[in-house]
Amino acid sequence: MEENPRALDVLGDPTRRAIVDRLRSGPSPVGLLAEGMPVSRPAVSQHLTVLKTAGLVSEHREGTRRIYQLEPAGIEQLRRWVEALAVDAHAGRDRTMPVEVPAPDAVGASGHGAATKAGRSAAKDASGKKKHGKKRAGKK
Repeated sequence: MEENPRALDVLGDPTRRAIVDRLRSGPSPVGLLAEGMPVSRPAVSQHLTVLKTAGLVSEHREGTRRIYQLEPAGIEQLRRWVEALAVDAHAGRDRTMPVEVPAPDAVGASGHGAATKAGRSAAKDASGKKKHGKKRAGKK
């Protein structure tokens, strides 16, 4: 997918996936593609433009109509990427990648622990009372 990283991004939209599914049956004008869709015809045209920019759809003119169809080269790139992902996933079952997990008491360069806001206790002064930091400018 390095050649076309947008293909998966644009297919993340359910309307675009529906358009691609409709184009699986063959070339179609935008009006026919828009029939029964939950979005307007201009919105379908915009989605087609995004699909075209990603290389998944192409168009040609027949008179005054634009006919859209799946772009085999873009779909082929997508297929190769998914197949490579499947091969890697199957191969990955047999190997384990090392994972570095910081120790729970690790202290960063600033001297503060890596605890989350919810997990850290408030700083206290010598008498045991909570310290309160200065208010930031513009904060109440």
